[in-house]
Amino acid sequence: MTDDVAAAQAAAEEKSAFSHPPVDPDATAAYGDHPDQVIDFYAPHGTGPTGSAPLAPLVVVLHGGAWRAPYDRRHISPFAGFLARRGFAVASVEYRRGAVEAAAGEQPVAGRWPDTFDDVAAALDALPALVREVLPRADVRRTVVTGHSAGGHLALWAAARHVLPADAPWRTDGPAPLRGVVALAPIADFAVADELDVCEGAARQLLGGASPFAERRPYADPALLLPTGIATTLVQGRADLDVPPAVAESYADAAAKAGEVVGLTLLKDVGHFPLIDPAADACAVVAEEIAQLAW
Repeated sequence: MTDDVAAAQAAAEEKSAFSHPPVDPDATAAYGDHPDQVIDFYAPHGTGPTGSAPLAPLVVVLHGGAWRAPYDRRHISPFAGFLARRGFAVASVEYRRGAVEAAAGEQPVAGRWPDTFDDVAAALDALPALVREVLPRADVRRTVVTGHSAGGHLALWAAARHVLPADAPWRTDGPAPLRGVVALAPIADFAVADELDVCEGAARQLLGGASPFAERRPYADPALLLPTGIATTLVQGRADLDVPPAVAESYADAAAKAGEVVGLTLLKDVGHFPLIDPAADACAVVAEEIAQLAW
């Protein structure tokens, strides 16, 4: 595939993924005082074979967008609705991202340190109580965390809090009670992502810039937080120009060196956005990967 053809395909895939109208949640609950500290909840569709409504696995969704403010959870709401139609209960987490302001022709800064991490940790900690209150059909004992791109990074990080450095404020005493993680085109290895300038240096910006990058990586880089002991699958398009397959492959290699087997599903002729596009075959593959861990 030539560069021009690949770029045209990527543009068409992005257009398709963003063509769906936002799907309103069934409920929204706050996990903090900031306007971005909220979670959208989607009730599972359908009933059991006897007409009853059994408990459904809970899928926690962390949206992407390079941790930048212009991209919020609304763009991934069609994917959340798609999962709800597949019978999952869904919790779509919002979190603080980079500042909105940017110089002319430049991208907004990616993420906030430490606010972005504070929020994801707080949301996951608050989730069981919120689910019991607003989404009673969700089975928190069968929770899978998924995320796309920057959200894939956050999903992997959320499952690795028990192996953070001892002085990390987000560290937990033991592993999260998860059935697993399905990370979609995740920014999973910050060294490789930085080398490839993924999303115009977003990983470096997330950690506060060039100076603190090396110092903060042990607190934030999933490739340095292994093994987790939690079942993990990566789903990656081979034709992804935004987060190239080398990033996911490097994480899988790091996991293997740490003695952990991480699944890596590479999809031929698939780019970055079909993984969250309900109209794309790749999205059905993602739902199946989640189901294999959840059910």
